[in-house]
Amino acid sequence: MTTKELREKYLKFFEKKGHAIIPSASLIPENDPSVLFISAGMQPLVPYFLGEKHPIGTRLVDIQKCLRTVDFDNIGDNTHNTFFQMLGNWSLGDYFKEESVKWGFEFLTSDEWLGLDLSKLAFTVYEGDDMVPRDNEAVDLWKSLGVKEGRIAYLGEDNFWSAGDTGPCGPSSEIFYWSGDSDAPEKFDPEDETWVEIWNHVFMMYNKKEDGTLEELEKKNIDTGMGFERTLAVLNNQKSAYETDLFSNSITKLEQLSGKKYLENVKAMRIVSDHIRAAVMVISEGIVPSNLDQGYIVRRLIRRSIRNGRLLDISENFCLDIAQIVINDYSGIYPELKKNDDYILKEIEKEEAKFASTIEKGLKEFEKMSSDNKISGAEAFILFSTYGFPLEMTQELAVEKGVTIDEVEFENEMKKHQEASKKGSEQKFKGGLADSGEETARLHTATHLLQAALRKVLGDHVAQKGSNITTARLRFDFTHDEKLTDEQKQEVEKLVNDWIKADYEVNCEELSFEQAKKKGAIGLFEDKYGDQVKVYSIDEISCEMCGGPHAKRTGELGTFKIKKEKASSAGVRRIKAILE
Repeated sequence: MTTKELREKYLKFFEKKGHAIIPSASLIPENDPSVLFISAGMQPLVPYFLGEKHPIGTRLVDIQKCLRTVDFDNIGDNTHNTFFQMLGNWSLGDYFKEESVKWGFEFLTSDEWLGLDLSKLAFTVYEGDDMVPRDNEAVDLWKSLGVKEGRIAYLGEDNFWSAGDTGPCGPSSEIFYWSGDSDAPEKFDPEDETWVEIWNHVFMMYNKKEDGTLEELEKKNIDTGMGFERTLAVLNNQKSAYETDLFSNSITKLEQLSGKKYLENVKAMRIVSDHIRAAVMVISEGIVPSNLDQGYIVRRLIRRSIRNGRLLDISENFCLDIAQIVINDYSGIYPELKKNDDYILKEIEKEEAKFASTIEKGLKEFEKMSSDNKISGAEAFILFSTYGFPLEMTQELAVEKGVTIDEVEFENEMKKHQEASKKGSEQKFKGGLADSGEETARLHTATHLLQAALRKVLGDHVAQKGSNITTARLRFDFTHDEKLTDEQKQEVEKLVNDWIKADYEVNCEELSFEQAKKKGAIGLFEDKYGDQVKVYSIDEISCEMCGGPHAKRTGELGTFKIKKEKASSAGVRRIKAILE
């Protein structure tokens, strides 16, 4: 099955079940400082699980762009990708467990759809705890569809999903596929990695309160996620997505450039094709290589690709060739790639040139470290963390010079680094998603007033390029190529505070996208909106397409104060502001 066929089948199936197709949100979270990237299909929809009304309806389906950084060290295996696409269908207080299970089973096993063999499928359900009962209902549903008891396993925390420390949560049921060459065993062992997870159905039926207790939601939700890459591999009887049309053109090009065979250089070629694909996707959304936040991830992706290219004996500037293939292969789905192709290629070329000098510095450092014919694990880790040398590169250099490396110590250093990184990522993810509280709503409305004031003071060329809202402050990026004068900042502050004092009502309408544009509504990512949108209007001052949340009246906001104004990137300024 091709990429195109899987996309079309999934969307068509759920459209037939009454779901509205919504476009993928940006990879860059909007107003969510808890994560660097969208890493799960449900993230952009959190406000709607918390009670916001979605303008398109209560049954939704999409294919969401995602990116995860905690799996960097697993890239190259059969099941992990940095950038990936998540198939998701959602019920916002509409259907629940029975429909979710039966439709999931139908889509996977029916000959009309994916036609997977039931004998190769297995399922997990929540085993229960002191607060939540064992999910016997899900077990009975799977059994009624012909699933044998031996293919169902009860698990604990892996089968209970929560949006954060508080907020919507519930038990889940995961679906696994047997990827081995032999017949699948009758008894399902969740610890056997030959069973590959392909789909997770979350039965979001509780609200977790601050004291850790759970209360049952009045309206229960369904949140599902099926990995596009893993599913495509399964449907094509391949061990991984790298053997499908998602990566075949990139792999073929790497074989041509290196003169080496993929099957003899699997890991390096997988890493290069995965990382360049991810870098292209992120740069297409305006994030360039840097030493901070998302930009650091892009830098790391490109530099790790270059390192692995060297292991394949490929000459410099090969990243451009692979990036161009990604743009060609994916621009039919993501038109922003073609639209920004010159920009993407320029940034990758610049980063590749920068890293060439870093590698030379690393080689000089290696020479110093190896002067006594041995390199400690800590030194090998410095070469990795500071100069970007993977252990394989250091090992090759060591063999050439007859130098030994303390690989055990290196692995210990790497484990400490991975544990710290994973902990940080999990902590960052945990607790920010479900924040749609009063402070956030007030700052969200203040952001609309800020943009209106900037357009009035600086001109209509001002357009939002990004925003980030915490419970304490707002950050707003906008198009403008000059530093604001003190007078301009004061004028912007005064306008916003005058509008706050006027206590205008914040009106919300649900309109078609075309009606919203005719009304003069502006929006950040116009191509991400569906046929129906929410439009928030404040008198004649502001009219924006937005998902919310918002204050009811401007008078609720308090006093608006700009704390900092600086350049964000070429032609883009950044304002940080608070409400007192």
